[in-house]
Amino acid sequence: MYLITFFGLLLMLLSIVMIASPEYWSRGIVKFSEQSYFHPFEILSRIAFGVVFIVSADQTLYPTLMLAIGYLLLTVGVGLLLTPPSKHKQFAVWSAHRFKNTFRPMGLVSLFFGAFLIYAAVSG
Repeated sequence: MYLITFFGLLLMLLSIVMIASPEYWSRGIVKFSEQSYFHPFEILSRIAFGVVFIVSADQTLYPTLMLAIGYLLLTVGVGLLLTPPSKHKQFAVWSAHRFKNTFRPMGLVSLFFGAFLIYAAVSG
């Protein structure tokens, strides 16, 4: 429950950056994708939080949804394991430029989703 709350808070903080400055967010994605630890971090963070959501699902207000989110994160992590780092970086750079104009509305949606995750975790 606490780690899902942490995830929700982190999501909300990152969402605020997306809303406040989509250009900064886009540059940040490109800069992060250039780091040597980018690919392993993306894999490990998704797998770790996937496991957190799966293990903690029963302690939340919406266990089935949390379980689904956990399995989705785990699946994405495994998919990234099968993706060459160069292709992952190429996708990150492409999406940073392609979706720059949608970062503000997507940030607003993810801000509310982060709040929902916190609500579901602490109300469970």
